[in-house]
Amino acid sequence: MKSSVKLFVLGGLLVAIALALLVSPFASGNPDGLNKVAIDQGFDDTAEQHALEDGPLAGYGVRGIDNQRASKGLSGLIGVVATFGVGFLLFGALRASRSRRPTADRT
Repeated sequence: MKSSVKLFVLGGLLVAIALALLVSPFASGNPDGLNKVAIDQGFDDTAEQHALEDGPLAGYGVRGIDNQRASKGLSGLIGVVATFGVGFLLFGALRASRSRRPTADRT
């Protein structure tokens, strides 16, 4: 990977981490889009519990951390790192599969 691309990706990762840690703790606690519509239209009582409702990152926080801002920030950080990791692995696999092709197939 070229150094300018590495710097761009690293810069994007650092900005995403900073936003996750510094901005996400101040996210509104009000219901988001679909929940708000369900409340406004009066069918929120028909919601069923999701299979991952009791997961470690459910509710935009980390279970076991009592400070809501710290919990949201850590949850955001985990999300950024997981998303970056999956993207890194997928693009690495794509790059590896392209490097195995003969050069005549590349356009």
